[in-house]
Parts: sequence; C-alpha cells; structure tokens
Amino acid sequence: MTTEGEYESVLCVKPDVNVYRIPPRATNRGYRAADWKLDTPDWTGRMRITAKGKVAYIKLEDKVSGELFAQAPVQEYPGIAVETVSDSSRYFVLRIQDDNGRSAFIGVGFGDRGDAFDFNVALQDHFKWVKQENEIIKNAQAADSGPKLDLGFKEGQTITLNIGQGKKRDKPRPQSSGGLGLLPPPPGGKIAPPPSSSNHNTVQATAGVTQIGCLLELDSSNSNTVVQSNPSSDLWGDFSAPA
Repeated sequence: MTTEGEYESVLCVKPDVNVYRIPPRATNRGYRAADWKLDTPDWTGRMRITAKGKVAYIKLEDKVSGELFAQAPVQEYPGIAVETVSDSSRYFVLRIQDDNGRSAFIGVGFGDRGDAFDFNVALQDHFKWVKQENEIIKNAQAADSGPKLDLGFKEGQTITLNIGQGKKRDKPRPQSSGGLGLLPPPPGGKIAPPPSSSNHNTVQATAGVTQIGCLLELDSSNSNTVVQSNPSSDLWGDFSAPA
C-alpha cells in the first residue's frame, strides 16, 4: 500500500512490448505462449516500470502520447501479479487492474531476450530492497520492545568528580654522561690477574736460599785452601849457620 507524500521512481523503460489476449487457464499446468496468437498482437506500445513506496507498477503506455493503456500493481515478486510461461523466457502474464478494482489477465512479450531479462531484474532488485527494509523495521521494533537499560541516577544518588587533583607522576631523571666509567677491555685481549701475596713470598724465599747457597760455597772453598810453608824459604836460615 502507498501513502501520501511518497515519490514515484522509474525502475525500467522498454519501448517495444506486445500485448495478447489469452484464454483462461483450464488446468494447473501453467500458461504457454504457444497457445497465444503471437503473430497478431492485440496491442503494441511501451512498458514503464515505476515504484511508489514498496509497490511496483507495470504501466503499458502509448509510444507517442504516453496515454495509459493498462497497469498492473505488483506487491510481491514472484507472485500472482506477474507470472512466467512454461515454454519461453520472453513472455509473461500480467494481472492488470483499473481504478474500480476490476482485474484481468493479459499476456505480454518482448522481441528481444535482453529486454525480458531487464524486466525481470528490475522487479527482483526492487523487492530485494523491500525485503531489506522490512528486516530493518522488524529489528528496530524488536529492540524497542525489549527491556531498556536505565542509566539515570536514582533518588539521592550523587557522583563526585576530582578535577585537577590527580597525582603527579615523577618524571625519570636523565642519567648524566659526565660520570667516570670503566673502559671496556681491548678487543680480543685478556687481562692478567694481579700478583698475589703468595707469589711475592715465594720469590723472596727463593732469593734468600740462593744467597745462603753462595755463602756456603765461599766458606767451603776457603776451608779447603791450606797455606803450606816452605822450610827453604826461611830468610834467616842462611844467617844461622856459621860462616
């Protein structure tokens, strides 16, 4: 159903369309275009598909004057307002209605399969949009009917705000680069350990032993040396004998 204030949009326009009177359907097997007089259409004009709100209108108009020949309101697709035939993709059955609510079924056909494809897609896109709109409205109604979260203050409830009284954060002091530091070791080098006190005592003890040994050698050499006296070397011997 349409409401006042809704604008009408044009979905598709096809300049050539044929209209046929069709016999009533006797069985439930569907319509067949072969049963129509396809060589002698009953009317020829243009087709204009419009939409107003959620309802689409298939309008058959005169090519020159634009006078309305018939229109078929479509509230769902596929549905009873637009039906396909069982033996062709270029022919359809429309249920047209007048202002008094009287309806009749007619056959329409396109000379080109591309026009029939555009006609079909225009209706599919419109009712796809209608389905999405219905889902949005349904979800909105479900959200409104559900329990609402009350974020208001209860009676006597207060709130305290501390503005400008936050704790000051201590900034980390930058480390000065003027301090004395240890130099890194040379690449590939090894640092010798400092001399220990035990090694120093060992050196002193060794030196002392060496000095004592030298003294012992000197004493031994002096004790082995004997001064032998030569009796013939007495200078007074020549004066002791009588001349």
